[in-house]
Amino acid sequence: MEELFNRFDDYLRDRGYEAEEGQIVDATLVPVPKQRNSQEENDKIRQGETPEGWEKNPHRLSQKDLDARWTKKNGQSYYGYKNHISIDVKFGFVRSYHVTDASVHDSKALGKIIDGENLDDRIWGDSAYRSEDIEWVLEQLEFDSKIHERAYRNKPLSEEQKSNNRQKSKIRAKVEHVFGAWVMSMGGKLLRSIGKIRANANIGLKNLAYNIRRYIFWETQKE
Repeated sequence: MEELFNRFDDYLRDRGYEAEEGQIVDATLVPVPKQRNSQEENDKIRQGETPEGWEKNPHRLSQKDLDARWTKKNGQSYYGYKNHISIDVKFGFVRSYHVTDASVHDSKALGKIIDGENLDDRIWGDSAYRSEDIEWVLEQLEFDSKIHERAYRNKPLSEEQKSNNRQKSKIRAKVEHVFGAWVMSMGGKLLRSIGKIRANANIGLKNLAYNIRRYIFWETQKE
């Protein structure tokens, strides 16, 4: 799937759609049907083990997703995977992506999705990607960080920082078009497949399908 995705990206660049004006990174939760397991079974799964007795029931085991994980966002629990992406600012194509289980923090996948071929060194992202270590690494790689600043306990954002974040949001918000298109016109985000391998394929196909739709949009603007 990644090879096919990259081949289409090469095609886009050959057609004049180079990644320009910087990139935006973000991640979205991709839910799968919730598993009705006991606490003991979930503990085994988190340790990378198959719960006792499951291997004796192949039919039951085939219906269990042992790769998806739980996470919490805004006080709600979600079960599934994450689609981590980087889009270019000028055209809005997904230039790279990485699939993880839902428990992986957004910042942990940053190194997997940064597009080193973007012609601009600016990079936008929400405050989930903000840390001293990440800022240092981006500086060493000669990226110009436009990542949102974040508040810490007993250290709220200053008015200047809040204003800077609002300015950054005008660019960063473009990445929401990708996930919005998934929900509004591409069947939503819920996966019915089981396992990480199929999740990789399904999420990769949706990222590719989005790029094809985006390509058609830009081509029609030339008419």
